[in-house]
Amino acid sequence: MRSSIAASTLLLAAVVAASAPAAVAQDSASGTSAASAASAAGANPDALAARAARGAAGAANAALESARKLFAEHRNDEALAAIDAGLKSSPNDARLRFQRGVVLNDSGRSDAAVETFEGLAQDFPELPEPHNNLAVLYAARGDLDRARAALDEAVRALPSYALAHENLGDIHLRLAERAYERATRADSANHAARTKLALARELVAKVSPAGTRPAAAR
Repeated sequence: MRSSIAASTLLLAAVVAASAPAAVAQDSASGTSAASAASAAGANPDALAARAARGAAGAANAALESARKLFAEHRNDEALAAIDAGLKSSPNDARLRFQRGVVLNDSGRSDAAVETFEGLAQDFPELPEPHNNLAVLYAARGDLDRARAALDEAVRALPSYALAHENLGDIHLRLAERAYERATRADSANHAARTKLALARELVAKVSPAGTRPAAAR
C-alpha cells in the first residue's frame, strides 16, 4: 500500500477552499470583543475581521513553509514546533494538521499520527488524503477492516483518486488472503482453498513487497 504522505499536492490544492471558511470563522470568533471595541470607536468591524483573517492565514502559510523546510532537513522536532506555533493562530488549518500527521508518522509516532489523521478526516471528510493515510496506518497494524472502510471514504470523497483505488485493491487482496487462511484452518483437507491461499500470498508479496508501511515522506 502507498500513502499520500509521499504525494500530498492534491490535498494542498483542495484545502485552499476547504480550510478558508473555518479559519475566517475562527478568527471572527476570537476577535469578537476587539471588533466590538473597534465598532464603538468608529472602525469597520468587517474590515477588522477580514484583516485578522488575512493575518492568521499568512501566519499559517509561513508556519507551513517553515515546517516543510525543516522536515526536508530531517529536523522533525523543530518542524513540529513550527506547526504547533502555526496551529495556535489557525487551529483549523487542514494543511498544517496534515503536515503534522506526516511528521509524526515519520518520527515513529504512529499512534499520534493516526489520531491526527482521524481528527482531520472527521473535520474535513471531503478531503480524500487523510482517509488514505489512515488506511495505510490501519493496515500496518493489521486492522484490514478499518483500512478498507477508510479507503471507501477516500474514494467516496474523490472517485478519481487513483492512489486510494490502488490501495483498496491491495487491501482486498489481503482480505482474500485472510479468508483463504480461515478456510484452510476450518477445513485442512480443502485443497482448493490451499491453492488459492498460495496464489494470494504470492500476489500479495509481488504487489506489496515492502509490507504495509506508509511510504517515506518526501
